[in-house]
Amino acid sequence: MIINAYIKEAAPEEGKGIRLAVYQGKGPAGNTEAISHNIAQLEQVVTAARKFDAQLVSFPELYLSGYAITPETAHELAMEVTGRHLEKVASIAHRHKIGIICPYPEKASIGGEIRYYDSIAVFGADGSLLKNYRKTHLWGPDEKKIWNAGYELEEEGEAYTVFRVNGFPVGVLNCYEAEFSELARILALKGAKLVVIPTAADESTLLSTGKWTVKPYPDVSKTLIPAHAYENNMFISYSNRCLDETLDGRIVGRYLGNSMVANSHGELMVAAKNEVTLLLADCIPSDYGPTHPEDTNYLVDRRAGLYKDLVKIVN
Repeated sequence: MIINAYIKEAAPEEGKGIRLAVYQGKGPAGNTEAISHNIAQLEQVVTAARKFDAQLVSFPELYLSGYAITPETAHELAMEVTGRHLEKVASIAHRHKIGIICPYPEKASIGGEIRYYDSIAVFGADGSLLKNYRKTHLWGPDEKKIWNAGYELEEEGEAYTVFRVNGFPVGVLNCYEAEFSELARILALKGAKLVVIPTAADESTLLSTGKWTVKPYPDVSKTLIPAHAYENNMFISYSNRCLDETLDGRIVGRYLGNSMVANSHGELMVAAKNEVTLLLADCIPSDYGPTHPEDTNYLVDRRAGLYKDLVKIVN
């Protein structure tokens, strides 16, 4: 595993920043053995991250089950956030005293019916559940076959919320949602200073139809994501897979390996090549300061009363 770090001698003090670890890896998908393997690998990564005093570690989209799975398999493997697999992840967080962002396939009873979500569980360093986020913007043909969109029903609560790790305000989004400027802006308005975005940006994926996608996913890691970090004066990370994903030894997905962390000036702090990598970055707002001259601030200077067109439905 490659270690790529932009860190200081000591990790950030509570409330002043956060030392973020981003795991970019490969692995199996689509069965219970894959889940067991991925949980064991998660603890190995956590152990490595703690050697560098990381305070929060992120994993790729649908990390526990793998991303390239069929609708039937996804529903078979889907789990409750209070179930035994995520209890193991919570115990790892508590035992190693680190926050963990763990994407997984969720099964939940909502509105009197069973629903399935592309979800992200966030655990604090004490093992408590800080956020269970359900992907709101589904991408492509298979995601819309497999998953329900999150937060369609009032019972699910509020989608975009901010939690604290090391006393630092953090939010999460999921993959395709990195490309919606509104979402990072909402989290910024709620006080987030770091947004972590697990993803499964691919070179090609085997669809449920048996066909491979023919066009690589656009690489937004060096374009949109740094721009969103800049315009919101925040840090944003992208946490992707690399190389191949396998099901019973057969390749079912090939990934871009473009994980990165951008600072509040829109600069790349650390970025991975397409290889197994652990990125580490100290996200400390006071190291960067404002991007504009005095009395100029994107969030403060917004004229939200003029923005009603932003909520228009486009057919």
